[in-house]
Amino acid sequence: MKNIFVLFIVFCALGNTAIAQFNEKPVMNLENEDKPLLNWGYFLGFNQYDFKFEYKDDLPDILVDKSFGFNVGLIGELRLNKFLDLRFEPGLHYNQRNLGFPGFDNERDAIREVKSTYINFPLLLKVSTKRLGNWKPFLVGGASTSLNLGSNEQSLDDNSSATFRMKKTTYYYEMGFGIDFYLEYFKFTPSIRGVFAINDELIRDNDPNSPWTGNVEAMMTRGLFVNFTFE
Repeated sequence: MKNIFVLFIVFCALGNTAIAQFNEKPVMNLENEDKPLLNWGYFLGFNQYDFKFEYKDDLPDILVDKSFGFNVGLIGELRLNKFLDLRFEPGLHYNQRNLGFPGFDNERDAIREVKSTYINFPLLLKVSTKRLGNWKPFLVGGASTSLNLGSNEQSLDDNSSATFRMKKTTYYYEMGFGIDFYLEYFKFTPSIRGVFAINDELIRDNDPNSPWTGNVEAMMTRGLFVNFTFE
């Protein structure tokens, strides 16, 4: 998690070009950028997904080994007024999490690789401050739904056959912040956002006393996105 914050700080300090936007009296770039009713762009970025588990009994926890993934997608923005924008950001998010289940002596039973390819559909409200020279901070939040193409939801096999199953559709709420930088030819925006699932994603094994899923009350994704937007 700390590594993502470091990446965000590094890319926010993009060297002389971005730092120059904080000059007291900068040359104003893209003065009409925010005036059109509709605006378009794309984003690239990083993600780190995690799971939050809730348990029925006080037994050893399932361990989650997180890794970095990537995001790519498009942006459609509807200008509501000077400070509010409605954004739709459909994107493709790829990530892998490894789950470690306690109580097993062999790796085949103890480890599950959870490879997820999400098609994400967030609808977000962007709340901006007044433009300050060539930069403008903002807060963003909203709701989203995603389709997990690697969920194994329809599989008849379960963990007894080394198949970890999740629900294909997940619902989230999202919140974050960022800064718009108005460069000479385009607007560049680094942002950081937390995502939190609101529904249980786990599909239980056929055996209700399964050592993998029997003690799980709920399993919900949570994650962190660092995106870099070009508009």
